[in-house]
Amino acid sequence: MASEINNEEIPANLQPGDLIEIFRPAYQHWALYLGDGYVINVAPLEETTAASFSSAKSVFSRKALVKMQLLKDVVGNDTYKVNNKYDDKYSPLPAEEIIQRAEILIGQEVCYDILGNNCEHFVTLLRYGEGVSEQANKAISAIGFVTAAAGAFSLLGIFPNKSRHGH
Repeated sequence: MASEINNEEIPANLQPGDLIEIFRPAYQHWALYLGDGYVINVAPLEETTAASFSSAKSVFSRKALVKMQLLKDVVGNDTYKVNNKYDDKYSPLPAEEIIQRAEILIGQEVCYDILGNNCEHFVTLLRYGEGVSEQANKAISAIGFVTAAAGAFSLLGIFPNKSRHGH
């Protein structure tokens, strides 16, 4: 696996159809390499500048726009790496097919949901024909744990029940 790369260099081994993992302050953003320095990715509709991609607000948007942008503009000041991490589980489609599928979507508005249809789902759907997101699975597990813990605490009386206090 390649090490993290800063924004000044495009690796020679970067191939059309590669998944690019971009390390934002609170999460990872994903893009798919198209070639010639360009990527396709989803960006929240209400935000248009590269700097806005690093905001937490972008994670909670409900609509997104499919954009073709220069990799360096999407990365901004963050670091990134090529991460085709699902290649051992799913067979990548031929690069030509990945690019054709991607080009059809440029400029389209899509639904965005951090747990069910996020930027990682988008690029893995293009690469493999199946949307996958380890990031979403971890979030779903964490939410499930918090919900279960809150229920257990409530049952144990750790979180007071309003009815006990005569409310």
